[in-house]
Amino acid sequence: MAKKLVTVDFGAPGEFEAHIFLVEIPAARNGEVRIVEDYGYHGGERGLPTEEVRAVLSRTVWSSIAEAARKDFNERLKERKLTTSRWKVGVNKVDRLLGKELCVLAWAAEQTTPDENKGPVICSKWSALRPEERWWLFSMTAAEGGLAEDQERGWRKALFFALSDGRVDTRIASKRRKAAQAIEDVQLSLLSGIRP
Repeated sequence: MAKKLVTVDFGAPGEFEAHIFLVEIPAARNGEVRIVEDYGYHGGERGLPTEEVRAVLSRTVWSSIAEAARKDFNERLKERKLTTSRWKVGVNKVDRLLGKELCVLAWAAEQTTPDENKGPVICSKWSALRPEERWWLFSMTAAEGGLAEDQERGWRKALFFALSDGRVDTRIASKRRKAAQAIEDVQLSLLSGIRP
């Protein structure tokens, strides 16, 4: 019988020294929120750092994206029968893949100002992306400018323009889920005649 996976916060493995992301939310209302990639026990080996600060967001920017990320992540954690979570002051542990997705959202929003009110549009368009698309965007962006100090460069800049253009469409996320389910149904029906 398979052992139940123990997770903490947003799907992060409960095991010691796993590769995860950390979202550090300070108690001060005007403090900056940091998103850090922690390489776990692989950090420090073969030239890999122990951790990298991927984004530093003002509290205003963080507040504009936090709820969209929480809802998306919790919905997917529920589908896998894992414990859901909420953002809290202090260190929040996030699964490695969800952390990559969060970075894409953070990078797209990091240069916005309250006057622009681009947060809802960015969140809507980010929600419309499939997880694999978000992972690909993370990989492309991190290869060229994935550290906190790499703002306004290459893919980081492109993410802002791609996700901030347009208007909020509440139907996008439900369309994405229906399309994903349709693909899974087709794949399962193709495999139904195959015996292990």
